[in-house]
Amino acid sequence: MRLKSDIFVSSLLRRVFALGGYAAVLRKGAQEAGAIFIRQRSRLGLETLYAPAPQNFFEEEANPGRKFEMRLQNTDAERVDSALSSEIRFDPDCWIVEIELDDCDGLFEIVANDADPRR
Repeated sequence: MRLKSDIFVSSLLRRVFALGGYAAVLRKGAQEAGAIFIRQRSRLGLETLYAPAPQNFFEEEANPGRKFEMRLQNTDAERVDSALSSEIRFDPDCWIVEIELDDCDGLFEIVANDADPRR
């Protein structure tokens, strides 16, 4: 069973703060199963956008958890804003979490999606 979205987000915020970073919920979505998008800002002013991984990464797993794919990497804020606007139009119940931390290793599971042309 997967954690509810609100519990996952709350845990993510606490872990970011524990690492000395900053985190905020920019948009609250559905508490039970809203899609979660993570916007990571670096000190250099560049941003990375993580989105829910496609369902094919969850096949035949006993504990699916939450997995993310890197949708945009080291890009400007306008490009991330545009991508998030499209996601909100598609799914108005989504969550958007912003983190300011240079390294997010271990905070959430990132799957490789090398075939994604949007990067």
